[in-house]
Amino acid sequence: MSGPETITFGCRLNTFESELIRARASEAGADDVVVFNTCAVTGEAVRQARQAIRKARRERPDARIVVTGCAAQVDAEVFAAMPEVDAVLGNEEKFQAESYRPQADGSKTKVGDIMAVRRAAPGLVTGYAERTRAFVQVQNGCDHRCTFCIIPYGRGNSRSVAPDHVITQVRTLVDQGYAEIVLTGVDITSYGPDLGPDYSLGRLVLRILKEVPELRRLRLSSIDSVEADEALLRALAEEERLMPQLHLSLQAGDNMILKRMKRRHSREDAIRFCDEARRLRPDVVFGADIIAGFPTETEAMFENSLRLVEDCQIVQQLHVFPFSARPGTPAARMPQLEAGLKKERAARLRTAGEQLQGAWLEGQIGATKPVLVETGTMGRTEQHARVALATDAVVGKIVDVALTGRSGASLSGHLAA
Repeated sequence: MSGPETITFGCRLNTFESELIRARASEAGADDVVVFNTCAVTGEAVRQARQAIRKARRERPDARIVVTGCAAQVDAEVFAAMPEVDAVLGNEEKFQAESYRPQADGSKTKVGDIMAVRRAAPGLVTGYAERTRAFVQVQNGCDHRCTFCIIPYGRGNSRSVAPDHVITQVRTLVDQGYAEIVLTGVDITSYGPDLGPDYSLGRLVLRILKEVPELRRLRLSSIDSVEADEALLRALAEEERLMPQLHLSLQAGDNMILKRMKRRHSREDAIRFCDEARRLRPDVVFGADIIAGFPTETEAMFENSLRLVEDCQIVQQLHVFPFSARPGTPAARMPQLEAGLKKERAARLRTAGEQLQGAWLEGQIGATKPVLVETGTMGRTEQHARVALATDAVVGKIVDVALTGRSGASLSGHLAA
């Protein structure tokens, strides 16, 4: 092997952290290591990680296999029991170079108390395999306890990255040629209070755009709209370099289900936020996460979620998750729905999302849009719509594209004259 390899599951934060993991493993001289950076958000994510670990052992019998990430933090004993696994590291221990060497005491597991961790961003990332878009961690952990979610137990409490560090990280990546930065974390709209009363996500966004004028595009990962601060809405309205695409953590559209999820917003709050964001930035589009088949969800309750997709006009990236009971969470102890019903409701939600997305994409045809070229013949608009290009363009450049057609979830077009 030419050096440490990371195999990443789950969120954009994991993608960011995998770059730090690779650097720490390299510092340890662990060139033969394969690190699985896992996700615990669903039981299916854990199953896929275990399957990939077994496959890697068959293909690389001499490699040292290390498992880390959220699934390793919450289910360390499960992975330690796998004969294919050489070491299991917690979500803090994965940033320590010595963790990637065999332990002196011969132990296989090195997983500490994640709730005791008080810091975030243990290093700088200098680049990614993808050369056009880069992720920057601004926050980690979560102080909320949604009844379906295991992630706080894998990530710990919310902690914000100091603004100076974020600015340095953004500037480092922009200097490497990245045209777009995506701010990421577990609950990024909770950014700031642990640093002091004058800190918030919106204020951080405004500072990034002011202090790194060379940055062409700034995008946000998933946000909790009920936490969006006034400065963030001001940035959306006034800063063209903040991309007009927001991915919302909605989870459901029925108020009783939202209450049983222990969410902090109502369906009316979600609709009101979308209306206000569109008033401030008419070209803004929304994606969302929604869970289908939460325990006790009736057909009428599900219909409220289905209607919310249209009420909020979720035209970009509707992520639908059939409810997955995570052991140790309150929702796992609630009356469960039959698997087939959850699957059927998820399919109906996806169909609704696809229909809205298709209509929105059709409405883009005939326009000319700036597109960030990701490969020679594919790029993304400011609203994150995928565009197939008729001819090669320079990767990493933002070019004007005349949109001429649609195929599925992608637009097509050619370079504008």
